[in-house]
Amino acid sequence: MHLIEKNGAAGGIGVADVDDVTVVTMQGEVDAALREQASESMAAALTSPLRVVIDVSDVTFIDSSGLAFVLQLHLAATETGRRVTLHDPHGTVTDLLAMIGMADEIQPEGDPVRA
Repeated sequence: MHLIEKNGAAGGIGVADVDDVTVVTMQGEVDAALREQASESMAAALTSPLRVVIDVSDVTFIDSSGLAFVLQLHLAATETGRRVTLHDPHGTVTDLLAMIGMADEIQPEGDPVRA
């Protein structure tokens, strides 16, 4: 995964197939500066036939464009019959999903850490 530096803060989105799962890893500050990485990661994740896990355990900040990426990936994958889960979500992501009424749509896995 390539990290983009923004005013001293870094963020990144990457994708890899691990065993029988496509893992989309998001870390650091996830915002509009990562639009190209988000597009590339979404395309890679959707070409895989495996279930999708979005690892948000290292997300420190996520704006509306980052949240839109999570929701678009979830919707596109479920349209093809694949399950999408969040790995180790914490308040940064789950609070925003709850705020927009999507907290029950994308299920967590692993032990959630509450910030």
